[in-house]
Amino acid sequence: MTGRRDDVASTLITGIGELVTNDAARGDGTPLGILHDAAIVLEQGAVAWVGASSEAPAADERVDAGGRCVIPGFVDSHTHIVFAGERSAEFAARMAGEPYTGGGIATTVAATRAASTARLRAGAERLVAEAVESGTTTIEIKSGYGLTTVDEARLLLVARELTEDTTFLGAHTVPPEYANDRAGYVALVTGDMLEACAPFARWVDVFCDRGAFDEDEARAVLRAGIAAGLRPRLHGNQLEHGPGVRLAVELDAASADHCNHLTGADLSALADSDTVATLLPASDFSTRAPYADARRLIDAGVTVALATDCNPGTSFTTSMPLCIALAVREMRMTPAEALVAATAGGARALRRDDVGVIAEGRRADLVLLDAPSHVHLAYRPGAALVAGTWKRGQRVFWRSTRT
Repeated sequence: MTGRRDDVASTLITGIGELVTNDAARGDGTPLGILHDAAIVLEQGAVAWVGASSEAPAADERVDAGGRCVIPGFVDSHTHIVFAGERSAEFAARMAGEPYTGGGIATTVAATRAASTARLRAGAERLVAEAVESGTTTIEIKSGYGLTTVDEARLLLVARELTEDTTFLGAHTVPPEYANDRAGYVALVTGDMLEACAPFARWVDVFCDRGAFDEDEARAVLRAGIAAGLRPRLHGNQLEHGPGVRLAVELDAASADHCNHLTGADLSALADSDTVATLLPASDFSTRAPYADARRLIDAGVTVALATDCNPGTSFTTSMPLCIALAVREMRMTPAEALVAATAGGARALRRDDVGVIAEGRRADLVLLDAPSHVHLAYRPGAALVAGTWKRGQRVFWRSTRT
């Protein structure tokens, strides 16, 4: 159930058996910055104090963690959750190894165009609430299922009601009505569509891969977005090796997402840049694609993020814990690396310094796990481990009865 308390000025969470701060200057000196027998005070939407339970100051509300683990809220830096319809038949056919001719993304575009804004809003709100219940406190939302000026703008209008990290993805795919006029569609995306959408977006994105947009088209889209005041990010190197990662680094994109097919030159370029490699293991799981090689990226010095890629066709999940479990099992990440990637890594992918870390002055976004250690996120896949979620210091989800 939800447990929001708007009347609470300050909250003390005490009795924390394991506190993951993601601050290497604290605690055990690892990137997780773990403190034991710890406490936190949340006040005015921020973390006001972190330290030992025995030294904790008083607060208006007291929550006893009972020896359980507290982690930063998950930062899901790649989602497509404003849409209508579903594509379960496509998934079933793919899992059975059968060809599917139902239309793929075009099916979602048609359903989304036909849906009312109220219906789109209700669906997106449901998915955001579901994400909060699994510990997500910061979420990025893309457009990309309208592919007309009017529809892309209304998708972003809905997204802006739910998050400040909204992304214009008019260059998701070429819609059927422009199948014989790719140049015309790119002109629309970089012209009237961008002008209508930029007021509701922080980011501009493009799918630069086989069957989507080529290097020149992608560069034109991102440069137009940058000129309109948006910051770039990019889908790329998912289906095959291509120019996506190189283009992302060239344009100082905040992230290059998917990254399933990389060369040594791609690794070096990412390692020498501020561009984060955002990996989407639930998408690889849902499409039976080869998993991205997180171990190779991390060993090369690349900053890695994990995100859900929540969408109706190729990754219909809002669960960051699932992504952590998949990353540990299939991408050769350690539980600690996966947790950092799902929190601080996601914050880096959104170029945010206020989330992803539990420290004084940072936003009070955190999660109480019904477990003694963060390792249980991968150790107990599928379990409902999130006991409580706080966002901006307010408790927005509460499952546990132990207080």
